[in-house]
Amino acid sequence: MPLQLPWGAQDAAFRAEVRSFLQAAVPADIRAKVLAHAVLEKGDYVRWYKVLSAKGWLGWTWPKERGGPGWDARQIHIFEEELWLAGAPEVYAFGLRMLAPVLMAHGSEAQKREHLPRILSCEDWWCQGYSEPGAGSDLASLRTSARIEGDTIIINGQKTWTTYAHFANRMFCLVRTDSSGKAQEGISFVLLDMATPGITVRPIELVDGECEVNEVFFDEVRVPLANMVGPMNAGWTVAKALLSHERFNVGKIGRSKRELDLLKRLAARPRADGTSLLGESSFARQIAQVEVDILALEATVLRLVAAVKRGQGNGAEASVLKLHGTAVAQRISGLLADAVGEEINGQEAWTEDGLVPSALGMQHLNWRKLTIYGGSDEVQRNLVAKLALGL
Repeated sequence: MPLQLPWGAQDAAFRAEVRSFLQAAVPADIRAKVLAHAVLEKGDYVRWYKVLSAKGWLGWTWPKERGGPGWDARQIHIFEEELWLAGAPEVYAFGLRMLAPVLMAHGSEAQKREHLPRILSCEDWWCQGYSEPGAGSDLASLRTSARIEGDTIIINGQKTWTTYAHFANRMFCLVRTDSSGKAQEGISFVLLDMATPGITVRPIELVDGECEVNEVFFDEVRVPLANMVGPMNAGWTVAKALLSHERFNVGKIGRSKRELDLLKRLAARPRADGTSLLGESSFARQIAQVEVDILALEATVLRLVAAVKRGQGNGAEASVLKLHGTAVAQRISGLLADAVGEEINGQEAWTEDGLVPSALGMQHLNWRKLTIYGGSDEVQRNLVAKLALGL
C-alpha cells in the first residue's frame, strides 16, 4: 500500500476525488507505458495534458482568474502525489509551473493574453534556455548575447542541456544585453518561437541511449522587442522569481512511493529455491530505511507547506527537498536494479505491469543525473548554507 501520513477529513475527501478521476481518466495505454518504464513520445504527453486541461486541472497551481482551480498548497501536494501513484505521465513544469507564474507577475498584458491560454490548451510546449557551456551552476556567467536594433532583439550564442527542446515550439531564454557591469545586471528574459530562422536544435544522446536534452544554437536570431519579459537587464530578477515557483514538487515524493511499491513486489518474488530477496535481512533493512526516509521527506514537505501558508520561509526549501528527494530516488533505482539482478538486460516483458527488466537498468543510468541537473548537490548545499544558515 502507498505510504501516507495522517490527513484531515477534508484532505481525505479531496484525495478520493482526485484518485477517482485519475483512475478513470489516465489512458490505459499511456499508464501501461509509464508503469513499464517505457519511453514516452510527445504525443503521449500531449494527449494526457489535454485530458487534464478539459477537466480544468492542467494549471493546477494557477489561480481561478487565470483558468486554474485555485487550490491551496496542501491540495496541490495531494494532487501531485496522486498523479505519480496513478501512473500518469509527468507534467513538465516549463510552461505551467515556471513560465506561467512569471508572466502573471512580470509579463505585459499582451504577453499574458497571448501565452497563458495557449499553455492551458496545449498549443505550446515550452523549453528553458538557461544553461550554457561554462554557465550551468554559475548561470550568471552566460554569454549568449542580444543586441537591440529598433524594435528587434538579435540573439547569438548557445544553450545546452535544454530538456525537450526537440519537442518545444517555444523557449523562454536568458540573454546578455549588457556586459559593462556586474554579471547579473546585464541579463534579460526573452520569449522565442523555436521556428525562428537561425535556431538550430541538436540532440544530445545520454548514457541510457535516449535524447531528452539538446544543444540549441542561435545565429542572428531576430525576435520582437515586445517578447522581452520585464525591463531590459532585469532578467536575473525574473529568473529568480521563476525558480521560486518550482519548490515543493522538486522532491517528487509520489514518484518515490510508486517506485518503492514496485521494489517491494520485485523483492518479494520467489526464487527457484523458494526464498526471496525480501527475506534477506540486509536487503529488507535497506527497503525499510528508504521507506522511513520517504516518510521523513513528506513530513518535511508538509511542514514547509504550512510555513509558506503562514507567510514564512527562507528560500532554501527547494534546495532541501531536491537534495533529499533525489538521493532517495537514486537509492530506490539502485535497489530496483539489484532486485532484477542478472535479468536486468532482458528484453521480454514480465510482471503485471508489463515491465521489461532492461528498462530498470536504463532508468538507473538515467537517474544518475538527478543530483546534477537543476543545480548540483554541491550548489544546493551552498544555497542552504546561505539562505537558511546565513553563512
